[in-house]
Amino acid sequence: MKVEYDPKHDVMNIELISNATIAESVELDDGVILDYSENKKIVSIEVMGVRKRISPQTLEAISFTVVRES
Repeated sequence: MKVEYDPKHDVMNIELISNATIAESVELDDGVILDYSENKKIVSIEVMGVRKRISPQTLEAISFTVVRES
């Protein structure tokens, strides 16, 4: 599992299955997207607008990679 956070765009991606091909994406709620493989396994979860959904204390406590612009 890999968790990445892009502070510039305020987006968090939780990758559950590495290097999987995404066959379908479903928006569960405004800005919460599940990506599925062809065999209907959840590949990743994308959360947009993280700062409005998670308290600053919780966000600081999550272990993730911060995406930096190159």
